[in-house]
Amino acid sequence: MTESQPQDDVIAAIERHIGARHNAGPVRRIDTHGAVILLGETHAFKLKRAVDLGYLDFSTVARRHAACRAELVLNRRTAPDLYLGLRPVIRGADGGLILGELDPGKLDQGGADDRDALDWVIEMRRFADDALLAGIADRGELTQGLLRDLADAVARFHDRAAIVEGHDGVERVHRVIEGNRAAMAALPPGMLDADDGAELVRRWQGLLDAHAPMLARRAAQGHVRLCHGDLHLANICLWQGQPTLFDCLEFDPDLATTDVLYDLAFLIMDLCARGLGAAANRVFNRYCDRRPHEQEGLGAMGLFLSLRAGIRAHVGALGAVRQADPARAIAAARHYLTLALDFAAPHEAPARLIAIGGLSGTGKSTLAGALAPLVAPAPGARWLRSDVIRKRLAGVEPEVRLPPESYTQAASARVYAAMLAEATDDLAMGRDVVIDAVSGSARDREGLARAAAEAGAGFVGLWLEADDATMIARATERSAAPGGDASDADVSVVRNQIAHRPAPPVGWVKIDADKAPDAVLAEALAACAIEA
Repeated sequence: MTESQPQDDVIAAIERHIGARHNAGPVRRIDTHGAVILLGETHAFKLKRAVDLGYLDFSTVARRHAACRAELVLNRRTAPDLYLGLRPVIRGADGGLILGELDPGKLDQGGADDRDALDWVIEMRRFADDALLAGIADRGELTQGLLRDLADAVARFHDRAAIVEGHDGVERVHRVIEGNRAAMAALPPGMLDADDGAELVRRWQGLLDAHAPMLARRAAQGHVRLCHGDLHLANICLWQGQPTLFDCLEFDPDLATTDVLYDLAFLIMDLCARGLGAAANRVFNRYCDRRPHEQEGLGAMGLFLSLRAGIRAHVGALGAVRQADPARAIAAARHYLTLALDFAAPHEAPARLIAIGGLSGTGKSTLAGALAPLVAPAPGARWLRSDVIRKRLAGVEPEVRLPPESYTQAASARVYAAMLAEATDDLAMGRDVVIDAVSGSARDREGLARAAAEAGAGFVGLWLEADDATMIARATERSAAPGGDASDADVSVVRNQIAHRPAPPVGWVKIDADKAPDAVLAEALAACAIEA
């Protein structure tokens, strides 16, 4: 490992460039272990530090050039508007250092090869200081619409990410475990509890052994791809109103080549670590709704989440001495270690199917969205909503309204069949399922109970009832809500359901849904024997 070589003259050249072209005020500087970022009013410039940290080597101009090119190409997959190109650092006519011309065209064709360059700089558009999702989360501003768009952005990225052939999904996870074990063992004594670290590695290896056949199948089926690799909230920003992934792991493609669910797990873990379990569950479920073919891999989410938290634990502990408040940094590292142990803890309770039924407007989705995050293990239950599955089968976005012919008896039968098939697979993997559907017929309800029994899972039926006026008012409000909703049940649909109201099903727990949502949730938790 080598320390950073002096680059003060390069940094000064960048500052002069910003001052001359982008603003006249002071340049803001951000230092990380591998880069120096200099911010102007409208543009940002990123310089790779001349360091060799073992796991990344930027010690030569050629290596920094290659890393800059990789960063540009890889991040343009998700943030093409942010990443403008590279500028070489060259000598001007007076012998001083200046930034050369931006040439994004050559980079798209394989990269510029300026042999006179003394260094290289990535030029980006600057986003607002308050646009990072890490800050938005800390301010409590992660709205349901933003979480939906975030999950959609990640799902679209994984849809397009390059499949890596010949990848051993099991060996890759084993190397991550071994790397974490070695990193924790190398920490100064007392940073992290050694016994906890050893227990964590034992749990990881046990989970890997249990999931090895499934991980191998997923690799063979194309679920291992060139992903982001560093997908936490500080590497996602709002750009032109949309969540935008940037600053992916570029220095080692092998580290970014992972199962897509391991990539997603960093984001889910980050939300959980911030105490935002409901947000984590919402992103998890929206992602699964958009990419249902990832279903088999959900059994490994505990392992993936734990590995991500474990990495944060030892990286945070190692870097604590360089922080302004080392004690706080060590406390954060220990929090991640505890979280990693929790994610990898054995979950002995049998899976359950929790069915939430009732007419449209009784608040089924409100209850399901509040209940699912509270079901262990993290990130909570798989929330299967008949409205979303209906849109998926129709090949449209969840918020697109469907015509009346999509709601025939035959169409609804197909929806329930697909929903039950997915629920059965989730239950077989040990994950609880929350079903959100009207379930108005005895046949539908019998199918739900049968699916649970065939999977060896428990079953709880919750039947919501509300006054006619309440249901009509909720349907009216939902139809007028900005951004749309997966439900197409407007006032006319609710009135028709009221006219053919079914009797409360036998064996289901009846809940008065006219109450406040918190009161309805409390009754549901009691019926399911779940501690909030």
